[in-house]
Amino acid sequence: MTLLDLDNLELTTIEDAARIVGKSVDNIRDYIQRGRISKYNLEGTRIAVAKNGELRISLSELRAFLQLMSRGDEKHYSPGLNIELGFYDLSETERTKHVHRLHPYLGKFIPQLVEWFLIRYFAEDSLILDPFMGSGTTLIQGNELGIHTIGIDVSEFNCLISRVKSTKYDLPLVTREVLEIEQRVSTFSKYLNKSTQVNLSLFPEERMDELKSSLLKECNSDYLRQWFAPNALLEMLYYKRLIPLYQNQELLQVLLSRAVRSSRLIPHYDLATPKVPLPVGVKYWCKKHNRNCIPIDNCISKIHQYSKDTIRRITQFDGLRKEKTMQVIQGDSRTIDLTYYLSLPPLNGRLLDGIFTSPPYVGQIDYHDQHTYAYELFGFTREDSLEIGPKKKGKSRSAQQSYSEGIIEVLKNTMKFLKPAGLVFIVANDKYDLYPHIAEESGLIIKERFQRAVTKRTEQGDSPYQETIFMMEKVT
Repeated sequence: MTLLDLDNLELTTIEDAARIVGKSVDNIRDYIQRGRISKYNLEGTRIAVAKNGELRISLSELRAFLQLMSRGDEKHYSPGLNIELGFYDLSETERTKHVHRLHPYLGKFIPQLVEWFLIRYFAEDSLILDPFMGSGTTLIQGNELGIHTIGIDVSEFNCLISRVKSTKYDLPLVTREVLEIEQRVSTFSKYLNKSTQVNLSLFPEERMDELKSSLLKECNSDYLRQWFAPNALLEMLYYKRLIPLYQNQELLQVLLSRAVRSSRLIPHYDLATPKVPLPVGVKYWCKKHNRNCIPIDNCISKIHQYSKDTIRRITQFDGLRKEKTMQVIQGDSRTIDLTYYLSLPPLNGRLLDGIFTSPPYVGQIDYHDQHTYAYELFGFTREDSLEIGPKKKGKSRSAQQSYSEGIIEVLKNTMKFLKPAGLVFIVANDKYDLYPHIAEESGLIIKERFQRAVTKRTEQGDSPYQETIFMMEKVT
């Protein structure tokens, strides 16, 4: 239910509303004064000042606010929000279901948001593009609904994550490989601080000191040497050395990257945006656990944790996935030509039915930097210069203008492959009011705006935060 839908406002007087919901008139007036519920006139138009005797409030809006207040979510509410799109009742497990949590990613939307719009505006077998693919949420959730999906991203690592999520696996083989490499690294870890001869199966001729030396010679990254304890670094380097011996190499890369991310010398409460590495073995006050903690000094514990979790998540999605296209394309959505990709079976030259995407927000995230550990470990090519609206460029007016120009280029380019009646959905925190101009310059008209509260943001705190989902279509 959209609260601004006049058919659902249920306009009433303050006195009647107080009686119906069991609150005092003073309570209701307080909610109005604090901007928690809106004032309306007799026609259902939101107003600032009402004529004498004509003040009305929305009973449905009041009930929604009181419901959230009773659950402690009051801070996430303001008039005009679509209550359904807040997904207040969803647990963290549901928000990160199956492969959506194969690797953490800042700035991604939850799969239920994608699902809500795709179900309402597109039919099964539709073709949807996400030109800012990120970690592939639109691709995976679209596939689960029986929709063909294509994703584009400039980041090599983002594309790797999305391919790993979308690949159809031989589950017995994946299980065997994931558990075998874990066991080999576990054996390595067990004897890591011993100089005795041990049989590590793949490298039986090497003594441990020789093996450690050869691994460290392969590490040319100052970042890795600074951000990881000595044993953690050796364990991840050994795992990396083993990966080429297996078939599911990209999956193992993502699994290792996830473990590496959690094994940095950082506070437990700051996995998302750590500033500097902590000293090895030195205690710090941990806001997450409310006690003194010591930064992690190994990687094998996270490898253990994520190995079985990875198998479980892939298996879960395997039971849900549909036989529909999931194409992952590394490239710049401002210039990429989709003609070839659309010509491939089973699409065979069809046009896009719609676009569903969440572009970067102005000056908020450096998307390559959040995965520096993976780029340093695997030597992936970085394309930082192609990011639109990165944090390092700030939020100035010139940064906003550059951002707008980049989004306009993407929309103009990708709309060439969109059906005349195709819909474009853009999820944005448009606090600078850029998207009306972006839409106009791109040849789009905004048909509707959906406002939502963003709650339970993983690793990003729980401060009040809102998004707008713009529904657009081509100007005819």
